[in-house]
Amino acid sequence: MHAPQDPLGDPIPAFTEHAISVSLPTWQDNVGYEEGEARVAAAMQTGYPRFFIHQSIKKLSSALEQQFGSPSERSLLFPSRKSAEGCRAFLAARDVPARVVQHCLPDGLCVFFVLFPGSTFSTAKQFWQHTGLGISSRLAARCLAASPVSLKPAAHRHYAAKPAPPHKVDALEDDQTRYLEERYGRNLDVAAATSAKGALRRRIAGVLVRDESGAEGGEVEVAQSVRGVAVTENDVFLFPTGMTAIWSAHQLALDVLGAKKSVCFGFPYTDTVKVLEKWGPGCHFLGHGLDSSLDELEEILAAEQAQNPHEPPILSLFTEFPSNPLLRSADLPRLRALADKYNFLIVIDDTIGNFINVETLPFADIVVTSLTKVFSGDSNVMGGSLVLNPAHKHYAALRERMLTRYEDVYYDEDAIFMERNSRNFAQRAAQIDANTERVCELLHAAAQDASSPITEVFYPKWQTAAHYAARRRPRGGFGGLFSLAFASMPAARAFFDALACRKGPSLGTNFTLACPYTILAHYTELDWAARFGVPESLVRVSVGLENASWLQTVFADALRAAEDAHRGGA
Repeated sequence: MHAPQDPLGDPIPAFTEHAISVSLPTWQDNVGYEEGEARVAAAMQTGYPRFFIHQSIKKLSSALEQQFGSPSERSLLFPSRKSAEGCRAFLAARDVPARVVQHCLPDGLCVFFVLFPGSTFSTAKQFWQHTGLGISSRLAARCLAASPVSLKPAAHRHYAAKPAPPHKVDALEDDQTRYLEERYGRNLDVAAATSAKGALRRRIAGVLVRDESGAEGGEVEVAQSVRGVAVTENDVFLFPTGMTAIWSAHQLALDVLGAKKSVCFGFPYTDTVKVLEKWGPGCHFLGHGLDSSLDELEEILAAEQAQNPHEPPILSLFTEFPSNPLLRSADLPRLRALADKYNFLIVIDDTIGNFINVETLPFADIVVTSLTKVFSGDSNVMGGSLVLNPAHKHYAALRERMLTRYEDVYYDEDAIFMERNSRNFAQRAAQIDANTERVCELLHAAAQDASSPITEVFYPKWQTAAHYAARRRPRGGFGGLFSLAFASMPAARAFFDALACRKGPSLGTNFTLACPYTILAHYTELDWAARFGVPESLVRVSVGLENASWLQTVFADALRAAEDAHRGGA
């Protein structure tokens, strides 16, 4: 197998209109991306959707701005009035004036866009990035296809400071959706989308045995959930992105239990912390995520309880199992005992471990997952899920509130792609687990040499190993993600540049994908990240389905490059 060659800025996968990742093939390319280097910016055709606004969305925004905005205004697009109003409220809290416009095409398809001063675009984009509620690139493409020459509206509505009553065109009628899809060659029947979403919920609930609902007269066979709790598809809620699921879990907790600080346990993906900090009264950040951090948590809980004995000391605790990028796992039974004692919620993000490998639901009130990652694998569609655990005391209140606040804005065509991609999720996860373990054994053995350029391999097999093992399912593996720390920056750069795999943001892809994680996620706060054990030299790798022998050769070659660079810099 030959090493893939993806030019800077090309979509990953190549020739994929709605690709989730983008090629940043050298260390300097990643630095240049963060610094806004003209060479890199000019090459970028796409990017991770919550950070880089897709070209189809930019084109649609520009057309709508020209028709409805002033020359000084910019806009962001949303799939519903509720999500657009959420963006406006976020801006209003930061003293940014904004207005919501509903735009409907002659065919009946509607989108909502928020107009605001162009100088405040970076503030507005925080809402887009942190919540993941922005319009799907497939929906934007569909809008453009529905009116390829101009976007003269059949109807549009401006909303002032007070939200207008719900408009009937928020949801399309079945015949309208079918007409649009068949007219523009997408061959999507809305009934197929409904079936796809049902199959996804059953698959995530762990109850699906056989699903032939897409065929005429087809049947669905379900069984007891494999997730350790008697959860059903009715406890599963789908979202446009994983971050939307995380944001929604926090909003749900605030709605049900009131405004209190939450805890972020362990060093998580960056936007999780931002959600907890920017909505509600803030959070306690226990970024090391070790047993000593649990001791610190107990001190916080006791101190808060002493100040107000009649109220729970915190709202909720968010943790990843294992964490990204350090692959640490919390002591879930101990956390559950504290949650029961002090009456707070536990929200577990199982994206990295995934429910094929680990059983986390019994210890959580809510489990959230980015379906974009290994559940999909193809890196061509976004999605997220939220699962409520019916076994814990707050379930009834959470579910009742969820049913009143939830709106299905997961775009139908995205759901179709996600359902198709995830049919062989279990088989792919097993092969990825096996490939990753072989690569990590090679690198871990090399790291035992005192002269090795690798100082640590972050992988659940060796990080907080007992906690991961306790939650590992009988046939589960260690997941497809690992990270490497290096003895020197020259060694890290040489390893990354020599690594003959695809390189860009995201993880859980069917192909191996690497990035200099701290550079991409924390470039403006490198010292802060280092305080929590996330060094500037960190290289994160998501292993794919490639031939195992080829993978070992590729990583052995990169290791030799790192060894040469490390010796040269010594």
